[in-house]
Amino acid sequence: MKADLHIHSTTSDGCESIEQLVALALSKGLDAIAITDHDTCTHMAYIEQLPVVPGLIVLPGVEMSAIHCETNTRVHILGYHISKPEIIQQLTRPLLEARNKNSERQALCLLEMGFSLDMDKLSRADGKYLYKQHLMDWLVQTQQVEEMFGSFYHNTFKRGGPCAFDIDYTDAFDAVRAIKEAGGLAVLAHPGQQQNFWLINELVSVGLDGLEFNHHTHSENDHRVLREYAELYGLFLTGGSDHHGRYEPQPYVIGDFLSEPCGVEAILLR
Repeated sequence: MKADLHIHSTTSDGCESIEQLVALALSKGLDAIAITDHDTCTHMAYIEQLPVVPGLIVLPGVEMSAIHCETNTRVHILGYHISKPEIIQQLTRPLLEARNKNSERQALCLLEMGFSLDMDKLSRADGKYLYKQHLMDWLVQTQQVEEMFGSFYHNTFKRGGPCAFDIDYTDAFDAVRAIKEAGGLAVLAHPGQQQNFWLINELVSVGLDGLEFNHHTHSENDHRVLREYAELYGLFLTGGSDHHGRYEPQPYVIGDFLSEPCGVEAILLR
């Protein structure tokens, strides 16, 4: 099966609706996709309401934004087969609200810098939560900034810029525990990107099931390390495009990176 198990929609920080993502998946000849929006389960209800799409499995998932508190290392945990979404929402709702407040503070900074923003017309995740991607998209669409992820973005939202402030994230171990308590399978997302391989041992101890193997940021050495950890701890390997559309700088789209067969078997054929 050709399965892309890491995709984002407008319910979080993707620029395309679930219906648009389904159409893209069909155009790429995929057999299955997973919508893994950040820190929310709202999209699960939307997926349930989708009409049956012949030849395509549309699986709801989640990607939890977390951190290893002792070392301040970023950690993202993917969750699949969540049967008790309220457990996830209880942990992530404060994060969504904090992110929205943080982005609105960034919007005020941009206004003070002389940019024009219409707060009522900005796109928002699930129509509620503002991300910095929505701010940047507005600036580009209104021709106040040339590109989404050019020098303006890096000098404003990164590198100690005027909008370079962030929020506190969920504890990584709590994220894995919540996914397991909710009946799901927990997968460490793009460990090569965040260079948190050393955490795998500790995450396994609280229930980690798998590792994201195929991701656009992973090198051949990352693949070698991930196979070693998978064999050592009996973890399955997944993969996906991490598609956000124009809301991310990477050029890859749905279907460019797919799950390993063992991940398909563990998640889709169980």
